[in-house]
Amino acid sequence: MQGDTIVIEDHHHRAAINIAAKLLPVIQASTGKYTLTVAGESGAGKSEVATAIARQLEAADIPCLILQQDDYFVYPPKTNDRTRREDIGWVGPQEVRLDLMSEHLKAFLDNEPSVEKPLVIYAEDRVDSETLDMQGARVAIAEGTYTSKLEHVNTRVFIDRDYRDTRKHRERRNRDASELDAFIDQVLIIEHEIIAADKARADVIINRDYTIDS
Repeated sequence: MQGDTIVIEDHHHRAAINIAAKLLPVIQASTGKYTLTVAGESGAGKSEVATAIARQLEAADIPCLILQQDDYFVYPPKTNDRTRREDIGWVGPQEVRLDLMSEHLKAFLDNEPSVEKPLVIYAEDRVDSETLDMQGARVAIAEGTYTSKLEHVNTRVFIDRDYRDTRKHRERRNRDASELDAFIDQVLIIEHEIIAADKARADVIINRDYTIDS
């Protein structure tokens, strides 16, 4: 998503080092391309962990690309927020074009040279598009709240931190004042009920203290 800010802190870096150490032998032993997802609740550090993992793999000469779920929302951020406030039943996986994300992961695994993907322009509250060149990458990382639900995934990473744990991170990120109002607390509770069930699908779990279980 154009306009987003990613700040990688020590705990994100530590988690990424441990995850990359587990994945490297598997990726290096495989003959084709590889996909993984990083999922968790809002503010859990998905973008940061995904970026940190990519950097660790690239340091081992494994080029990566990252797909952000934020680019695949049906509506751009402010419009999506208004839609939720008009009908809170809109909150959930239906907000995201998960089918298109899955198609793009499959295209990556099938060695397609590029895909035309959505690109959210946050400041302008609109969705544009861009051509994503996939030829040079060996690993595709899809990050976002619901990415555990995607198909064509080799490894699923889940950050086990809920909306109460992530409050400080969301305050620091400070995308928009509306993200921290009482309505958003209701949204996060609904998301928690949906996303918590995805933990069971994870191959690697990042705990609250950013240690790793697998």
